[in-house]
Amino acid sequence: MFRNDDTTSKQFIEKFKELKLKLEKYEKLHLDMGYYRELEEYINRLYDSVIMKDLLDDKKFNDIREAEMSNLNRLQKLKNSSSYKKNKHKKSNNREFFD
Repeated sequence: MFRNDDTTSKQFIEKFKELKLKLEKYEKLHLDMGYYRELEEYINRLYDSVIMKDLLDDKKFNDIREAEMSNLNRLQKLKNSSSYKKNKHKKSNNREFFD
């Protein structure tokens, strides 16, 4: 939603609240991975600091858009870092097997 320039603050708030409620319906699992802890902290921080305080208007939404996309990119890199390492090693192991 941050990437879409047509998204308004009202649309963002409604969708974020809807997704957070859906997420809260699931039983909480404590996964011991940095990505999941960081993701949970990110969602809670954004919800508490922006959504619950009702501070978000279109101007402020546009102001935080770039910073939040950077935060989400950091989370995505954290998520992909372990799978990247696995895939990298799989390829090298397969080559050794066939040589």
